[in-house]
Amino acid sequence: MLGPMRSTDPAGDRPGGRGNQAMKGLRLRGRGREMAAVREALDAVRGGRGACVVVEGAPGVGKSRLLAELDDLARRSGFDVVSVRADELDQYAAGAALQSALQFSDGSERAAAATDDQRLWLLDSITDALEDRAQRAPVAVLVDDAQWADPATLLVLRTLPRRLAASRILWVLAVRSETERPTVARVREDLERLGARWLTLGPLPQQELHHIAAEVLGAKPSPGLARLLGGVAGNPFLAIELVRAFADTDAVKVEAGVASLLHDGIPVGFRRSVAARLDRLPEDAVRLLQIGSVLGREFDLGTAARMLGRQTGSLLSGVEAALNAGLLSGDGPRLAFRHDLMRQAVHENLAPAVRTALHREAADILRGIGARSAEVAWHVVLSGGPVDDDAVTTLTTAVRELSASAPDAAADLAQQIAGLLPLHDRRRIALLTDAAEYLGRTRRVHQALELVDATLSDRLEPLQEARLRLVAAEIHQAAGDDAAAMTHLQQALALPGLPADLRVRLLKTKATGHVYLGDITAAEQTDVGLVEASYRSEDPAVVVSAMVFQSQTFFYRGRLARALELAEEATARAGTESGVLHLRPPRIPALWLATVLSATDRLADTERVLREGQREAEALGLGWSLPHWHASRACALYEQGALDDAAVEAESSLMVADELEITQLNLQALSVLVLVEIRRGDLAKARDQLRAAEAGSGTSTQRFGLWVSLARACLADSEGRDAAAAAALGGSFADAEPTQLLAVPPSHWPGIARMALRGEDLSLAQAVSGALRTLAEQDGSQQIIGTVRAHVDGLLHNDRGALASAVTGYRSTGRRLALAAVCEDLGDLVAASGDTTSAIPYFEEAGELASASGALRDHERIMRRLRQFGVRTAAPRHHTTGAPGWESLTESERKLVPLVVEGLTNRAIADRLYVSVHTVNTHMKHIFTKLGINTRVELTRLAIERGGISDGAH
Repeated sequence: MLGPMRSTDPAGDRPGGRGNQAMKGLRLRGRGREMAAVREALDAVRGGRGACVVVEGAPGVGKSRLLAELDDLARRSGFDVVSVRADELDQYAAGAALQSALQFSDGSERAAAATDDQRLWLLDSITDALEDRAQRAPVAVLVDDAQWADPATLLVLRTLPRRLAASRILWVLAVRSETERPTVARVREDLERLGARWLTLGPLPQQELHHIAAEVLGAKPSPGLARLLGGVAGNPFLAIELVRAFADTDAVKVEAGVASLLHDGIPVGFRRSVAARLDRLPEDAVRLLQIGSVLGREFDLGTAARMLGRQTGSLLSGVEAALNAGLLSGDGPRLAFRHDLMRQAVHENLAPAVRTALHREAADILRGIGARSAEVAWHVVLSGGPVDDDAVTTLTTAVRELSASAPDAAADLAQQIAGLLPLHDRRRIALLTDAAEYLGRTRRVHQALELVDATLSDRLEPLQEARLRLVAAEIHQAAGDDAAAMTHLQQALALPGLPADLRVRLLKTKATGHVYLGDITAAEQTDVGLVEASYRSEDPAVVVSAMVFQSQTFFYRGRLARALELAEEATARAGTESGVLHLRPPRIPALWLATVLSATDRLADTERVLREGQREAEALGLGWSLPHWHASRACALYEQGALDDAAVEAESSLMVADELEITQLNLQALSVLVLVEIRRGDLAKARDQLRAAEAGSGTSTQRFGLWVSLARACLADSEGRDAAAAAALGGSFADAEPTQLLAVPPSHWPGIARMALRGEDLSLAQAVSGALRTLAEQDGSQQIIGTVRAHVDGLLHNDRGALASAVTGYRSTGRRLALAAVCEDLGDLVAASGDTTSAIPYFEEAGELASASGALRDHERIMRRLRQFGVRTAAPRHHTTGAPGWESLTESERKLVPLVVEGLTNRAIADRLYVSVHTVNTHMKHIFTKLGINTRVELTRLAIERGGISDGAH
């Protein structure tokens, strides 16, 4: 099993530890090049830069020995060494072996999140702990036999070397050359892209094997013995075992410092060599080793005794014989084979039928004594079934435990177990349904849907089919394919005899799907007693979800005050009911509340709601929701005119989604990035982001499709393609009802009308005006609606008074870019009348607001107009898109620098500034890029040399 992480401890175990004693005390030979490479990596980490080394090779070639040497070298160099060794049984283990790294400097440990998805919690917790250690001393994380690591640890190894590249951490993985686990292959691919140093341990030269033999035997090998060493193909472990096989008998004679064979009777094949050694042991030792080989590389003596039907004490002589023969090690709390090759040799010498039966018996015994469900699962899979009811219960528990930290591995295990059950067994269908749900949380969405289709092809009972179709619908909704989701929901609802609670869930999901598709009428028609039934539910999540649904329908009908009231009540209830935590976006009340607030006069409250909700979701490890929180913050910050911070949040959304392997691109985040880059003036970047958004979007009616349409139109407008801009909007915002307009925040609405007029699409501009009129009639309580309506009418009718009214209205809304836009529009209208003197103040105000927002392109356009009027203009205050250097740092980035100099970790900085740690990670990446550095050490040195950098100071 995966051993615990260990900090620097002179008396502690080394990564080889138990099971790797074969080379103990022997010099490391023939690996000079590899040791030079790891010394370089240690030096790089001491210098402040993270590094990663992958040691690859066949079993017994010396990977563990090299890690042991590196362990000693790192400790002598002042490193805090953290080591883990995996075992075959860990492939189904829940949680991460690296969790022991969660011990903080004060000895406390963060509590695990009570959630169905702990992936982000694991990543963030281990990140915090390692960052904290790396602040005090360079850290070396050594993972031996990584090909067997638990799935959560593999997620960590795939993700954290990139995330912590700027910290003093050396990652070293030892992995077998041939491994069939897809998750291990993904780790290798990601580390290779990161630039990991690859060390492939090949066969040792014969001369080195002769030196090893001489050390073992205390004499130079004779030509005959040397010839036998040639049969181990340069494998040092096999060479040592072969030599020891002779040394343990009278087959070797040492004369004049030369060790020679007395006869050739001992086989050279390793398996046969081990078998020959077993033949010389008493029967108790042989049986112990055989049972031990079934239980795993490390095994409990009491469990072995149960399988042998013996008392533990009666096995002591066998244990002693196996220890004396050098086949087992007893250094730890469990017995262990000195090397897994020995265990495999003993295991493979058992007849296949015997192996299968013993694994089945091991599963039964381990389940009976309450062993880890992962161990039981491993044995059941190897036994190939059949499985009884108790075994299925245990295995289902193993699947659910594993799903929290590694849903893809849980799905694979669920399918393996299902394959051991009869075709129409209800438990089989339940396992396959769970497997599809777990796969839907990962990038393997297509496999999830293929599994759904394959399972539906069986003759299912109505209840089974309805549950499976609900899972399929939720997967489709999460992936943004709302039309496909509706098909599954309609078919499920047509099935007979569904229980009331399941029917409510199906209807609720269907109603939400109509909202996603923009068909509010259909959503309202779905509510035939649905909301009333939901309010009677004892499940707080159902009640809150009904409130959010009602709020959504009121919102898209334009009744903003009522929508806001329901959203606030839902959010308040969610804050006191833990069951609501599992609601999925956008049904998370605070996320929806932020959407509603952005369309009202309470824009300032949006940031508070999102910060609090985001940090709570982060603390609870609700990783699947984090991309949505960051995207919502990006939208809110854009609405406030904070373009730099909006871009950081959008990037953080995409980064977290990538770490969690969430398939569907967040179109909202990508669209915000397009809009930001247009405002900044980097149209090439805007085109790249738009291509990514278009690749991930379907029709314009798809969720967030309106954002993509808006981004597409704004890019066309910035390129002078007026007709294309209007055409991009025509299919999305041509409805005079407010539903589509409310899909984006208010500051975008006048821009839609402006682009329509430039593209000579008067009907589209009039549709926007009509939707605003409807909004004002439905709910006249929001000043922002009247202000935007005045702005749009001013554009439509060249009405100077309406635009002046909009200027006054925007000044109290906190929407800098909207105010800048109406000032520019009014300036244009006034200047067109020949009154340039009166127009200049409006342009100057617009330019100042654009500069403060980071809208460099807008600022340059406005300054050109002012220069045409003979006004001398200054450079913009904002230089974040200019040349690299201190001057290009944003205000938010400047706040981070003194905290890095102070020695705070990214988590501590996030806590100090009350932002997400992922936001800090993105800011740090930008700082390094702008300053041309790679590490926190370099940033600290530059800041000190420069004399420090304070908040916003140049």
